[in-house]
Amino acid sequence: MIFKTPIMKEWNKLLKQEQKYLKDNVNKNESKLNQLLAEKVPANLQNTLDTAFMKGFNLIFEKGTSILEKTYSKDELIQNYQINEYTTSIKKNRKTLQKFSKAAKSSSNKNILLSTVSGVGLGVLGIGIPDIVVFIGVLLKSIYEVALQYGFDYQSEEEKLFILKIIQGALSTDTELIRINDELNYFIQYEAFPIDEYVNVNVVDASKYLSKELLYMKFLQGIPIVGAVGGIYDAVYIKKILKYAELKYRRRFYQERIKK
Repeated sequence: MIFKTPIMKEWNKLLKQEQKYLKDNVNKNESKLNQLLAEKVPANLQNTLDTAFMKGFNLIFEKGTSILEKTYSKDELIQNYQINEYTTSIKKNRKTLQKFSKAAKSSSNKNILLSTVSGVGLGVLGIGIPDIVVFIGVLLKSIYEVALQYGFDYQSEEEKLFILKIIQGALSTDTELIRINDELNYFIQYEAFPIDEYVNVNVVDASKYLSKELLYMKFLQGIPIVGAVGGIYDAVYIKKILKYAELKYRRRFYQERIKK
């Protein structure tokens, strides 16, 4: 009988969760609501959304991170990570290892609620496109908090790339999801992507993924009162992205400890 350490047991559990995630998300059909709205959406809305998402990412990456950090206590999250890390170094069991994922999921749940409130509120007022900067802000804030709970900062260019790739992966299907997931796992193992990657290119790519997914919902959100339905989908997509982000950051966290 081969003895497995707590970290290896958690690693194997993670691998099963990742495989289930891939299985559940590789084949996705377009929703009936999207099909109903397809004929009503203006032809130029996709390009408008592409541009709005790109501007949102660039604005926050260049000038907005310090503003986002005022909405949560970075020092407190770092301290929380350090406490959990110390506890794990002493007890070295699965329960202490699971404290990191519990803390990350707790942060995510709070931000999903925040996204629901802001999305529905703006939807009731018929505010769709202007909501995008708010959406990007809540999304990045949420991912930043997950990163910190696992002991990773988010300031460097390679960390921005990692985050942008997570967003793309979370919104992908079929072979595209498999490809991006493999690229992220390669980065996690070797601390570099398999090919040269650039933040500005991935901002464009991530923006296109988001605009494609949220096209119909942002159109709906621009209609007063009815737009509340579209606003709810802000939270739906943030929840989807955070689920994938938690898996990838947890994989990085475990990978680092397995290497030691």
